[in-house]
Formats: sequence, C-alpha cells, structure tokens
Amino acid sequence: MKQRTAWLLVLPMVGWLVFFYLLPLGAVALQSFHLVTPDYEIGKELTLENYRRAMNPDYYPVLLRSASYAAATTLACLVLGYPLAYFIALHGGRHKSLFLLLLMLPFWTSYLVRTYCWMTLLQTEGLINTVLFEPWLGRPLDMLATDGSVILGLTYGFLPFATLPISVALERIDRSLLEASADLGGSPLSTFLKVVLPLSRPGVIAATLLTFVPAMGDFVTPELLGGPSTITIGQAIQEQYLQLFDWPFGAALALLLMVLMLIGIALYLRLSGSERVLA
Repeated sequence: MKQRTAWLLVLPMVGWLVFFYLLPLGAVALQSFHLVTPDYEIGKELTLENYRRAMNPDYYPVLLRSASYAAATTLACLVLGYPLAYFIALHGGRHKSLFLLLLMLPFWTSYLVRTYCWMTLLQTEGLINTVLFEPWLGRPLDMLATDGSVILGLTYGFLPFATLPISVALERIDRSLLEASADLGGSPLSTFLKVVLPLSRPGVIAATLLTFVPAMGDFVTPELLGGPSTITIGQAIQEQYLQLFDWPFGAALALLLMVLMLIGIALYLRLSGSERVLA
C-alpha cells in the first residue's frame, strides 16, 4: 500500500518529465538524422550527414570560445558569489530573508530586458562611458562587442545560480565546529580554510555546474553584448533554427553539445571526487 502511494505521488512528476522533456528530446534526436530540402521541409531519408557537418573543424574555435566564456563566467560567479553567500549565511542574522529576496529580485525581470539594460550601459553613449571614462580620458571606450562585455553579462545573469547553493551549504554547517576551531586557537582565516571551505564544497560543486552548463549554451547575451568575433555555439544553433531554418543541422549541433557537456560533467565529478561529496 505504501509503495503504491509513493508511486502515485511521483507519477505526475514522471509524466511531466516524459511529456515535456523526453518526448521533445526524442523528437530533436530523430530530426537530426534527416536533411532539410530546398523547400525547407524535413526529408524522409535517414542520414548522418548533419553530424559530419557538425564535426567540421570550423566549429572548433566557436566551441572553445563558448567553453572559455563559460569557464570565465563560472570563476567570476564563484569569486563574487562565495563572499556574498558567506555573509548571508553566517552574518545575515534576522535580515537573511531580506538579503535572499534582494538576491532573487533580478529574476523578477526578464533576462532579455536585463541584457538590454547592460547593452544600454556599455554602449559608446551609455551611462558608464558618459560618467566614468569620457570626462577623464577625453574619449569613450569601446566596451560592447568584446569578450569582456559578454563575460560581464553572463556573470550578472548567472550570479544567483552560484550564490544560492553555496549559501545553502554554508547554512548547514554546524556552528559548534566554528566555535571548536576558535577554542583550539584557530584564527578566522585558518577556520575558514580548514573548516568552512571543505564543508561548503558540495555547494561550490553545485554552483559550478549550475553556472557553467547554462553559460555554455547561452546565446542571448553574446548576441546582444557581443559581436562578430564573439560568436558562441549557442548562437550557431540559434542561427540554424531561426535564420537558416536548417532544423536538422541545428538539432545535430545541440545534441553534440549535450553529449560533450555530459562527458565533461562526468569527468569533472570523477576527477574531483565529487560523487562522494554530493552523495
């Protein structure tokens, strides 16, 4: 009886995943084995031509650029998010809920709108150039369509994804361990390095994955804040779907990216010993 009740409870979630995730993913996978006709229709013949095109060396620089943006974004989010999470979890006090609310506040606004705001701020006639650089340097700086602008936009967009899991991990640390470290003569820095940082490792691992994965496939920020020299794999896939209407080739690119990401995540978890930590 209890087992039947458990299955009834989990059944809606399973149905949701099957209908909204597995079936669309299967449709994309099936579509990737077809070619688009000159009339922009999906052909009936099965072929691996799309995967052969997707593994063209011309796409390697785009893939490496996307990985470098995602890695830089993840590092920036960890550097900025860890101190913020540390303050909220250990020193937030009765204002902790308010700080978490402020952290989540940007999610109440569309990601696209927030990216447009950064485009307005970074442009030649934008607020940053007008207030900071032009009065002192005598000329505006070209900040848009650069690697830095793309990484800045991605960092701003995904910073909460890094901060929240670290905050949860820090919240779970037994405060008596910190007191014991202090009683044994440990300095605040020593306590942080030997007690807090190791115990918050699951949060750091989760933050890394939650930041790197979406940043790797993001196309909105590079499209708006980048330029011809900052094309990412997400933009390449988006171009196939919305501009060239070559859906099968776009599906092949998306699936190859997914496979590479899964392999990379598995290697990261194994090499860092994260399976035991997360378990």
